[in-house]
Amino acid sequence: MSFLRLRDLIRAVRCCKTAADERSVIQRESAYIRTSFREDNGMDARYSNVGKMLYIHLLGYPAHYGQIECLKLVASGRYSDKRLGYLGIMLLLDENQEILTLVTNSLKNDMNHSNMYIVGLALCTLGNIASVEVATDLVDEVERLMESSNTYIRKKAALCGLRIVRKVPDLRDGFIEKTKHHLTDKNPGVVLAGLALAQELCATGERALQSYRALVPTLVRQLKSLLTTGFSPEYDVSGVSNPFVQVHLLRLLRILGRGDPAASELMNDILTQVATNTDAAKNVGMSILYETAVTVLEIQSDTSLRVLAINILGKFLANRDNNIRYVALSTLTRAIATEGTAVQRHRNTILECLNDADISIRRRALHLAFALIQPGNVRIMVRELLTFLEVADAEFKPGMTSNICAAAERFAPSRRWQVETVIRVFQLAGNHVREENLDNFISLVANQAELQPYVVHRLYALLAQDLSQVALVQAGVWCIGEFGDHLWSTSPAASLAGAEDGSVGGEAAGDGPVAPGDVIQMLATVLRVPYTDGVTRQMALTALLKLADRVQGAPGPSNDGVDSLVSGTGSGASSYTSQIRSILADHTASVNVEIQQRAVEYQNLFRPEFDGARPAILERMPVPEYHPEKTVAAGDLLLGGGGADGGVGVAVTDTLSLGGIGSPGPVAAAPAKRSNADLLMDLMDDGSDSAPSAASLGGTYSARAAPAAAGNAVDLLADLFGDTGVSGSPATSPHPVASPTKLSPMATASGANDMFDLLSGTDSSPAPAPVESSYECYHKHGLLVTLTPRKDPSRPQDVLIRVRFINQLPDTPIASILLQVAVPTSQTLHMQPPSSTELGPNEEASQNISIHNPNRSPLRLRLKVAFAPGGNKVTDIVQFAGFPATIV
Repeated sequence: MSFLRLRDLIRAVRCCKTAADERSVIQRESAYIRTSFREDNGMDARYSNVGKMLYIHLLGYPAHYGQIECLKLVASGRYSDKRLGYLGIMLLLDENQEILTLVTNSLKNDMNHSNMYIVGLALCTLGNIASVEVATDLVDEVERLMESSNTYIRKKAALCGLRIVRKVPDLRDGFIEKTKHHLTDKNPGVVLAGLALAQELCATGERALQSYRALVPTLVRQLKSLLTTGFSPEYDVSGVSNPFVQVHLLRLLRILGRGDPAASELMNDILTQVATNTDAAKNVGMSILYETAVTVLEIQSDTSLRVLAINILGKFLANRDNNIRYVALSTLTRAIATEGTAVQRHRNTILECLNDADISIRRRALHLAFALIQPGNVRIMVRELLTFLEVADAEFKPGMTSNICAAAERFAPSRRWQVETVIRVFQLAGNHVREENLDNFISLVANQAELQPYVVHRLYALLAQDLSQVALVQAGVWCIGEFGDHLWSTSPAASLAGAEDGSVGGEAAGDGPVAPGDVIQMLATVLRVPYTDGVTRQMALTALLKLADRVQGAPGPSNDGVDSLVSGTGSGASSYTSQIRSILADHTASVNVEIQQRAVEYQNLFRPEFDGARPAILERMPVPEYHPEKTVAAGDLLLGGGGADGGVGVAVTDTLSLGGIGSPGPVAAAPAKRSNADLLMDLMDDGSDSAPSAASLGGTYSARAAPAAAGNAVDLLADLFGDTGVSGSPATSPHPVASPTKLSPMATASGANDMFDLLSGTDSSPAPAPVESSYECYHKHGLLVTLTPRKDPSRPQDVLIRVRFINQLPDTPIASILLQVAVPTSQTLHMQPPSSTELGPNEEASQNISIHNPNRSPLRLRLKVAFAPGGNKVTDIVQFAGFPATIV
């Protein structure tokens, strides 16, 4: 059974109770429509069938078989047939289909039709699906129609010209002069279309920009007339006269005034009038005020006018509409680079947005809050951010921890305050701290000798309360291993007095000196709790080993008075060493091979023959180089220095936007620099005149000379592995090692084995990573797409490609980014989702691709890139075969 009318088909589909019933109806009707198309039952039947086919297409079922039938309807002389045919073409075809070229002749004929509505249909179709070839063929017709006496046709032709300029920028010169007449037209619809085309022309060509700047006085008069014109019911929206034209006039003035002082001067008065006379009670008024504020901030306007624009945005923050608050926060983030002082006045309102129920508002307010930080308010801002960190969503915490640490580094009033701030971050969100921040904290503490007693007391007190925060535990374990002797040799009060003033909380680290036995038991607890990860356990074992050297001369367990603790009689050293050896022995049978190996190696160090070498091995690590810039890079911090106006300089790129917070990723390591001697090389080198050096906790190599008693440490260390089955290199045969590389105090999880393998006979120096090259495959409409290939040694037949999408537009976001890739049939493609499908100005996103290439054939990619810069959809197809022959 077939349905003769579209209405009957719609009714039948609505009556279906299940999806299977609906599919049955659609399949039956589709079969009938295809049969009718083959039999060519006349124009009336074709009209009815195409209508039903388009309805089927809208339901999501295939309807490609009707493309030619739509072309036949377009060739009909009836308006109703043409209307349905052009609708079908716009729905079923896109600019990349070859069948579109068959429509060119029909479009050209209809553009010359006497019926303005048929001309409008042709222009509408061309403006929606014009390809480069079709646009080139019909550009002359569009330019001619822009001069038509009919306002309806002129408006449609201008919008069609907008599509042509976007698809073929080389054709823009022919539209420059014709668009000027549209800008002064009496019909608001024609003016609106002309403004849209003029904005596109100015954005893509310097010639158009210079040409239209002469029209600034005319545009200013038009905007002024809209403000002073009385009530016009035809174009009035909520009491605002023709708001759409006002918005587009402001956008064009913004483009023309950017970088031109003369043009900006002509706009100051009218912008002031718009800002003061527009009613902000309704959304339509707010949209005009928003465009006015953005225009003022982007042109070279007066200082008072810029302050007025910031105040307008500040009022938006108090609005109940989330959309209005969001755009205000985004605009203030961009404006803070030049108007830092004015934005600072709204700091309290911005901080209140951190508690908003909408996550997007919280995220954007967080971006702006970090941008507000400067030396004068760093204490207040960091305190507020720490309060928010305590209740923040998990996705915010990785970025927040890095950014707070970077702010503390950049604007800290004192090192004591910086240390206390970072410790507080570890305490609140230690499970979300990036490795770079922990690494930098350890370097900072190692470089601040006067702070070390306070830090170790403070961390010990915090570990006694909470062992669930990974970064806090790792920092505490490291400091206890290096500076644990301060726990029983100094009191917390003395350490607090010796440090600089200006902590975040000013909390005492404890009541008095800590007994060495309690410190050892603390490390034993770290090893015992089930949620301690492998890297932390390895660190705790090494810290225990180092404490065996630190407790030499420490008071015994019975001497629990403060005086005896400080005196250091040394009577309890053997007792403490026995405790340490007992704990190490408990881990010699660990199921974790790395922990087991460390425990066995450390146990061997207590053999009598190593008594001379042990102090050198367990001495404190040399002071590592302090790289505060790693903290900033780790968090992509949106911070700036104090500008001329006292404000904070912030990159307009908004580097904290969406992907920064909540999206932790690997940070490229700084180039290795030889600052300390390579421990393993020193241990194995028999040609050195000095005694061998020793390593300490943290993985940085020691360059200190060992005591003379350790002169035979090389042979002794080589004999350490007699019980473990691992043989060390003899002193007469140096073990080959890679070039010495400075390790960070906190190694990565993958590098932790190297950090704790200081006594191993195997070479743990990593090979230098190959330099990865990027190849540009697409660069149009402000979007740059690059491909970075690399080979996976474990899977030689696979090629891993990292695709980067970079928005190079200074003030235009790009949305709806979609990448489709095709490879030859001999290869298999696997794509992961992109990190983001929306990019703000100067932001970037990435996407990973894996290609399985069993035949090792050259890589040839066909990429379809779709995106929408400024809401204008762009789709391009590119071929890429530019990888070197080694990437197969």
